[in-house]
Amino acid sequence: MSIKNDIRLLRVNYLRGPNMWTYRPVLETWLDLGELEDWPSNRLPGFNHRLDKLLPALIEHHCGVGERGGFLQRLEEGTWAGHVLEHVVIELLNLAGMPTAFGQTRSTTQRGVYRMVFRARDEKVARCALAHGHRLLMAAINDTPFEVAAAVADIREQVDRCYLGPSTAAIVGAATDRHIPHIRLNEGNLVQLGHGARQRRIWTAQTDRTSAVAQGIAGDKDLTKRLIAGCGVPVPEGRVVATPAEAWEAAQDIGLPVVVKPTDANHGRGVMLDLRSQADVEAAFPVAAQQGSEVLVERYIPGDEHRLLVVGGQVVAAVRGETASVVADGRSTVRQLVDAQLNSDPRRGESEDHPLNRLVFEEDDVMLGEVTRQGLTPDAVPEAGRRVLILRNGNLAIDCTDQVHPEVEHVATLAARIVGLDIAGIDLVAQDIGRPLHQQGGAIVEVNAGPGLLPHLKPAAGKPRPVGRAIVDALFPEDADTAQVGRIPIVGVAGTRGTTRIARLVAWLGQLRGLRVGLACADGLYLDRRCLASGDARCFDLSHRLLVNRNVQAAVFENDARSVLRDGLAYDRCTIGVVTDIDGAEALAEFDVQSPEQMVKVLRTQVDVVLDDGVAVLNAADERVAALADLCDGEAILYAADPRTPALQAHRASGARGGRAVTLNNGRVVLATGSSETRLAPLSPSARGNLDDDVLLAAVATAWALDIPSDLIIAGIETFDAHHAAA
Repeated sequence: MSIKNDIRLLRVNYLRGPNMWTYRPVLETWLDLGELEDWPSNRLPGFNHRLDKLLPALIEHHCGVGERGGFLQRLEEGTWAGHVLEHVVIELLNLAGMPTAFGQTRSTTQRGVYRMVFRARDEKVARCALAHGHRLLMAAINDTPFEVAAAVADIREQVDRCYLGPSTAAIVGAATDRHIPHIRLNEGNLVQLGHGARQRRIWTAQTDRTSAVAQGIAGDKDLTKRLIAGCGVPVPEGRVVATPAEAWEAAQDIGLPVVVKPTDANHGRGVMLDLRSQADVEAAFPVAAQQGSEVLVERYIPGDEHRLLVVGGQVVAAVRGETASVVADGRSTVRQLVDAQLNSDPRRGESEDHPLNRLVFEEDDVMLGEVTRQGLTPDAVPEAGRRVLILRNGNLAIDCTDQVHPEVEHVATLAARIVGLDIAGIDLVAQDIGRPLHQQGGAIVEVNAGPGLLPHLKPAAGKPRPVGRAIVDALFPEDADTAQVGRIPIVGVAGTRGTTRIARLVAWLGQLRGLRVGLACADGLYLDRRCLASGDARCFDLSHRLLVNRNVQAAVFENDARSVLRDGLAYDRCTIGVVTDIDGAEALAEFDVQSPEQMVKVLRTQVDVVLDDGVAVLNAADERVAALADLCDGEAILYAADPRTPALQAHRASGARGGRAVTLNNGRVVLATGSSETRLAPLSPSARGNLDDDVLLAAVATAWALDIPSDLIIAGIETFDAHHAAA
């Protein structure tokens, strides 16, 4: 077989919001197959076998067949290279740890040119996967070498760079389960949950309710102990020291054994436990000093270390720690024993998928200190049968939530309240978490802000706990009176006929209702009457700002077909979706949109994203627009100036009560539900003359859907032109 020329990637575009393909972000690629347009998979000798050998998991791709092996069946029948590339990229993403199921490939009006899309949570990862997928496909076609493992490793590196941390991801996942939208505000773990004035923000396991004062207190272990001890919480006696000699003096005063640790470090760094001699105490001082600003000596409390997660005044999860030790065989060094007996545990690793960390002497002075105290070094060979202690803490990964005694829970939540943390990791030492602390000499040793959630999400033993959901529920209490928690009313207006004027009028009516309304339209970006950015704001970057703005209580977006094709919508779902017409195909040749039928596929996006309790406002005078009502998850209100419009009449006659509609009768606006009609107060000639019928009716229908009173609608229309001129 002769060498085939590369598939050309003509255009690669990341659609960040809902689009004509799906609700979620996708990477859209325009492909020119060139000569491969004449070479479907069943005409390329050996291609299917080579591809299957490179990516054996392709057998799991159902494709359009709908069953395991479906894609391989399509390969044998003959499918084109664009479709194959779609599946190759998806499989590479799966192998790299970013599971992806959605993809589509469609031909264009140009021979050999296709539009291929696939689900893309992150643009950089998607582009990396596309580049490797392209090379893999051409290697399989031309029977040249390709290193799948290297490609997957490169994509996985991109995934690791862009992925949210496990704590943040758990919270975001729980918010998604409750249909609360999220917006990532930086490349790290700062995430907004909800929109506008109803948003909350998280940064890992800290929230916008976590005060800087509480964080500061929690960061000072000595201050924390003094505050909580004053309120009756049991803590170990201790004091801050400045030198190794002072540490030994304090240890003598407190009584051996003691603990030496930094006052402001975390994750157990620099903490030396059960110190019983002057040499051990003085040797522990520099280890602790290296990890914090001051060193604390405190009474050692026998027992296991526990971490209790307190969220919103309740203990929602608890884990217990274990010591880590090895048994010598008389031949291996301590380092080799650690690798063979501890690091070989599949639960240990360096990634976030591992509940236990690998134990490396060079990375942990506490480990080195423990071994040194036993008269050994990492490279020493202990006598056979000797048990060598490697680590006393740091293995907090055994779930014990169900064993926590109510009195222990009370003390833990009290400590969090005293410090002032809405989310806290309470570290305590107890021999039995199922008994009150005072009965066993247990105590709380630390209160931590921003605690990691991974031990509770993926414990080494026991069942995972839904701690992300607990945090989301604390931020957004479930309230039967709030249908869409975390969401502000959002109105999207799509089409070409009067959409800017409709959007501005609806925004004005919302302001009269007492809401601070953000508006993104062809005239600019506005909050109430203040212009935030001039020029066309029908683009993702500008309009998306409204959802981040804490002052915005409702938002109105004007969307043309070009912005939907170029960026996708700026919001995931909306309360009201307005479609005025399906005109404008003649201006969209660059997107291969050339007919009203194709325009319907684009503008239906506005209807697809209407919430279950939302409303689609549709122009009944265009039957293709009116037909979009069947695609709406919520209700539909149709409008037309002529009450005899067939689609309007059919809609009013539909359902048990009849559908809602807005029309005109002798120049007056009529709100109709089935056969019932309500005439609004007449408009003044000046107000009536300044608004086209379709603009007036679309705006009134939208205001009705937003439950704005009819008298306020009329007042708003009467004052709109004066407001519009001043803005």
